[in-house]
Amino acid sequence: MEMNIVELIGGICLLIACVLLVIFCLMQDQKQDQNMTSAITGGSYDSAYSKNEGNTKEAILKKWTLWLSVLFFVATLVVTIVPVYFGGE
Repeated sequence: MEMNIVELIGGICLLIACVLLVIFCLMQDQKQDQNMTSAITGGSYDSAYSKNEGNTKEAILKKWTLWLSVLFFVATLVVTIVPVYFGGE
């Protein structure tokens, strides 16, 4: 069995997108819930730095996560569909 060049490129894109998607998801900050404990203790995460941080690092990570998930989806379809219709077996 020989592998088609489109399958090879799709598989490489799939692997790269998968690894980068996991890394970018792990890099994102967790959302802090404003619950009753923070209301009683006065623990607030609303500072000028934390409000502006969402416009920089978090926004970039969200954008890259979206694009990598689209690439992952398209590469999965390519690797799955190309051999069925263009494989010849």
